[in-house]
Amino acid sequence: MLFSTRPAPVTSPSVTSPRADLYSDRRFVIGMAVLCCLLWGSAFPAVKAGYAMLHVAKSDTAAQMLFAGWRFLAAGAILLVLAALTGKSLVPPRDQTPKVVALGIVQTTVQYVFFYIGLAHATGVKSSIMNSTGAFFGVILAHFLYANDRLTPRKALGCLLGFLGVLAVNLGGKGLDFEFSLLGEGFVVIAAFVLAAAGIWGKTISQKMDAMVMTGWQLAIGGAALLGIGFAFGGRLEGFDIRSLTLLAYMAGLSAAAFALWSLLLKHNPVGMLAVFNFLIPVFGVLLSALFLHEPVLAWKNAAALALVCGGIWLVTRKGRRKAA
Repeated sequence: MLFSTRPAPVTSPSVTSPRADLYSDRRFVIGMAVLCCLLWGSAFPAVKAGYAMLHVAKSDTAAQMLFAGWRFLAAGAILLVLAALTGKSLVPPRDQTPKVVALGIVQTTVQYVFFYIGLAHATGVKSSIMNSTGAFFGVILAHFLYANDRLTPRKALGCLLGFLGVLAVNLGGKGLDFEFSLLGEGFVVIAAFVLAAAGIWGKTISQKMDAMVMTGWQLAIGGAALLGIGFAFGGRLEGFDIRSLTLLAYMAGLSAAAFALWSLLLKHNPVGMLAVFNFLIPVFGVLLSALFLHEPVLAWKNAAALALVCGGIWLVTRKGRRKAA
């Protein structure tokens, strides 16, 4: 089971170390969450460029699994090396080891398989919109799992604004219709749910071990499993050179930095507050793709999308009035 059932909802544990204070500082948290989403958004044009360099066809799922497997395995290795260099123990606590292995399979492998099967049966526009439902899943799951992370009208309105922002950035895109299939849009939504649920599960595990070590192992294990799937189904990557290897190194680095930082933010902050930032990922992805493809980056829909998402983030993260005890 991913989550243990308890008779009453729990609250996020309190932390008093200076490091915890830093990761609980609102300005620092907002800045780092935006940085994570910017890094993940940059993966959109990077993946497209990588597929072109390595001659990976849109329909070649096995090769895509290999590409993702090398990316996440390298990202995990980077974090584990950094953890070792800073004197951290790379051996998870004995009672947490099975959970870390399962987290790697679920959060990286299972989520990625569902997402890419869905992407193969749905348009990129609809996949981007469906994938943004992960923010809703994060907020809703947190409402039922944590007594101090309830869904409020203000938080619900913030999520709605964020989702409208994702819709706005995809206006005018080809393939935006009301058709829905389980293998297409359904699998993308399942991938979004798996990622949201695994993120909360990772938050629980990180309370009992170092977040960097946990993230390193889950990325490495998930990446190795993706490699196994890719090789098993006959995947091949061709065209490795200095350019493609540099791009792959960048993608591994951004994954290592973003996932490790996000795990630390989740460890010390409410899930519901951070979930709304996920709406920034497709917006940054569109903006950066337009920038690198020399398209009009300041189109009205992009500006409107960014404004809507930022408005939603402000509603969710702003401090409400303190109630008298």
